[in-house]
Amino acid sequence: MPTPDDSRAEALPKTWEPGAVETGIYQGWVDAGYFTADASSAKPPYSIVLPPPNVTGSLHMGHALDHTLMDALTRRKRMQGYEVLWLPGMDHAGIATQSLVEKQLAAAGTTKDELGRERFIEKVWEWKRESGGTIGAQMRRLGDGVDASRDRFTMAISDPASVPSSMPRMPAERASTRSNSLAS
Repeated sequence: MPTPDDSRAEALPKTWEPGAVETGIYQGWVDAGYFTADASSAKPPYSIVLPPPNVTGSLHMGHALDHTLMDALTRRKRMQGYEVLWLPGMDHAGIATQSLVEKQLAAAGTTKDELGRERFIEKVWEWKRESGGTIGAQMRRLGDGVDASRDRFTMAISDPASVPSSMPRMPAERASTRSNSLAS
């Protein structure tokens, strides 16, 4: 004679499929604004800038480790009452991206010189949308609590004049120095 527990056990799937559950839960968190930082909040601020992965690839195990550590830190700070900003972004990886796009053009029977500068840049942006979408999807599958509304891409600098004006000042202000150490 079957017991009530037998029917409940039969109702359980043989294997756990997290994708069937996690996607909906994560989207609910995004829709509720749990990851969107409020600059006008009275809560104490806490922020982490995601070291930007190169747009030329996809996330690997090293990224997964970094993201796990940052996720643990930001979740803890949220539970402690901080206004948390986990700022995402991607690096344009200039030379690597140019090489990838040039290979795509060669496969299509053309070159960057034949396209011209403006059309080539458009092709780079197309590649960014494709590859960046892959990285963003991987971050969502990891459950990263980043503020996607503030996503940044290094090729889309909002104030291009800021780079040439700030870079020469950095050594004078000792904001950047040359040394044998990894971080100055």
